[in-house]
Amino acid sequence: MKLGIIGTGMIVRDFLQILPQLKLERVSIFGRNPEQTKALAQTYEISQIFCDYEEMLASDADTLYIALPNDLHFSFAEKALKAGKHIILEKPITPSLSEFQALRRLAEEQKKILIEAMTVHYLPAYLRLKDYLPRLGQIKIVSLNYSQYSSRYDRFKAGEILPAFDPLKAGGALMDLNVYNLHFLIGLFGAPKSAFYSANIERNIDTSGIMLLDYEDFKAVCIAAKDCQAPVTLSIQGEKGCISIPMPANIMDNFSLNLNAQPPQQYSFENQHRMLPEFQKFISIIARQDFAFAEKMLDISEAAVALLDTHKCKIQD
Repeated sequence: MKLGIIGTGMIVRDFLQILPQLKLERVSIFGRNPEQTKALAQTYEISQIFCDYEEMLASDADTLYIALPNDLHFSFAEKALKAGKHIILEKPITPSLSEFQALRRLAEEQKKILIEAMTVHYLPAYLRLKDYLPRLGQIKIVSLNYSQYSSRYDRFKAGEILPAFDPLKAGGALMDLNVYNLHFLIGLFGAPKSAFYSANIERNIDTSGIMLLDYEDFKAVCIAAKDCQAPVTLSIQGEKGCISIPMPANIMDNFSLNLNAQPPQQYSFENQHRMLPEFQKFISIIARQDFAFAEKMLDISEAAVALLDTHKCKIQD
């Protein structure tokens, strides 16, 4: 894979830590700030930098990892697909369902892989957890809470509008944090029959909120907050026991199986960078042109985006 990295923000800096562990033929990076982009390239020994996106699109990079603010995902991905690139798109893949569907059609027309960078689906702990679900019996309640006081919230309260709290840039707790809960849930159980979102709204943005999801046989609640703090806990409760996870879905590396009237069983997995398993998988499926796997993952992304889009629009009405 000849990988082009689009962006120089926090998530890119995190990703660059795993570069030495990935089997990549070549790496290039695009950023609008020449000094910042050059500094990153030097630190991580990236040989080629671009400050013009059209030049990046004209390069021999075959795959682009787009890690830009949410509102830029669609326009950058659309241009890249038209230029014949495979696309790895940071979460949320797009803020709106119409944008997602347009990209999915375009990827199919261009015969290119389009996939969302959502770590949870590739983490060993999450994959193993699926094997233990039948032991819980009939699922009754799923409760997922990702509450994390944002380092930007005080500035938001003081009147500064940053992308994480800007409705025009697809910010807010639903898009930024609850998206992880939704992917965790949909990856295990599919799309819900219905959903309702109740949010704390300040200046037209959800700073925290609760989504209730109806799966007919069981109910789920997804909680996310950027304006308050609480222990992050995920639990799946069934008639025969529960599975509990003491950390956010996107970094989970252990879980506890608690069957009725039995001692808890703890399952822990290798402590590795959360982005490593997903990118190892992306490299593999793009090399093998595994469109069937990409389509399966896009189905999950589409179900999540449909929920995000529907309830984002209600916030802004």
